[in-house]
Amino acid sequence: MNKLARFVAAVVAVLMASSLITGCAVGPNYHRPDEQIPPAYRDLSGNSQIPAQTASYADLPWWQVFQDSQLQELIRTALKQNYDLQIATERINAARAQLAITRSNLFPQLQAGGTFDGGKAQFFPATVNILFLAADASFQLDLFGRLRRETEAARAQLLATQDAQQTVILTLVSDVASDYFALLQLDLQLKITLETVKTQEDSVKLTNLRLDHGVATKLDVLQAQEVLDTANAQIPDLERQIAQEEDAISILLGNYSQGVPRGKTLAEQTLPPEVPPGLPSSILERRPDIRQAEQTLVAANAEIGAAKAQFFPQISLTGTGGGAFGRSSTFSSLMSSQSTIWSYGGQVTQPIFTGGALRGNLKLAESQHKQALIAYRQSIQSAFGDVSDALIGYQKFHQVRLRQEDTVKDLQEAVRLSDMRYKGGTTTYLEVLDGQRSLFSAELTLASARGTEYQSLVQLYRALGGGWQQ
Repeated sequence: MNKLARFVAAVVAVLMASSLITGCAVGPNYHRPDEQIPPAYRDLSGNSQIPAQTASYADLPWWQVFQDSQLQELIRTALKQNYDLQIATERINAARAQLAITRSNLFPQLQAGGTFDGGKAQFFPATVNILFLAADASFQLDLFGRLRRETEAARAQLLATQDAQQTVILTLVSDVASDYFALLQLDLQLKITLETVKTQEDSVKLTNLRLDHGVATKLDVLQAQEVLDTANAQIPDLERQIAQEEDAISILLGNYSQGVPRGKTLAEQTLPPEVPPGLPSSILERRPDIRQAEQTLVAANAEIGAAKAQFFPQISLTGTGGGAFGRSSTFSSLMSSQSTIWSYGGQVTQPIFTGGALRGNLKLAESQHKQALIAYRQSIQSAFGDVSDALIGYQKFHQVRLRQEDTVKDLQEAVRLSDMRYKGGTTTYLEVLDGQRSLFSAELTLASARGTEYQSLVQLYRALGGGWQQ
């Protein structure tokens, strides 16, 4: 047993020492492509550039951007329960396990086994027991870096998977916030509609009363009823949209369809005084989808080296050691025995003819690298397009909302004046009804403009790469 233990220790020591013998890793080392990104974001007018700013709105974590405590709670629930995020997390675990599997090839492999046999022959009264123990060790010298390149690729794939998870988080946070503001928008439109219904019911009653006293016509009553019917017809459709929006949010939260609690109303939500986009170069580091595309490029670059290493010899070292130990139940001193065996060796394999498989494998790796490089450049271009669209959208929707507020104020004054003129007998009731119709439509449009403005702010935050911070 002592001889066997010493032999196994010696073999392991030799293999571990051999693991320190590494040659150069063939294939290209990764360098980030030198992309010509814009020095500044496109100005919202399209005629100039936004001055570079170190600070960025996307540097704020989502719980500081969205001040509604109920929205914050919904986002937290989504980050705990959303199924897409759970799948993304398990993909990280799988990629981490794959890296461990690939990296294990860089180390010596040691296996041990043993057998035990016992018995007695008819012609020999003694019982004989035999124990055989053996250990095998092997190690592949990575002189040309194939195993290191494969490990490099697996590590990059793990990082890409982690970035993919952060992309899911970014998308999840922005989707919950956007759907929440859409829900508040529908709530506001429903409130406006219900208030309009109540006002028009009073108007119909008043018009009927005026008809009874001979100061209004049947046509006035029908026209007032028409405005009331139009408002009533809006209610079922708004309720349908609200229920469907709640269902969409419930799915994002990992729940079955159910009602969604609200916090502040849409009118009570706060908008930031300014939204600095930050430096364009920071987009490359902040947006996880760009980082994911780059890590995929790193992996593809390493695969080229692994494919090139297949053209070179592969050298393996092996060692085997074992021992057999026997003992008889009688005449123990005569039958007790012990023997050991050991061996060592090396193996070199060099591809000579593979029918073009190795060259085809290299061309495949090179093509996949080119595809990854194109995808990386495309992701950068798409990111800047997203930011430009979001910046323009946020400013223009803000302007729309301000102008729509002016429109509502003007129509409110017009309705007030036309009602006074009608009561004074200087105009027909049709003028009052036209003003009420226009005001109702304008108020619904204003509610929509408010919701769209908040949603555009969410899209800008997402385009800049904010929202995935834990």
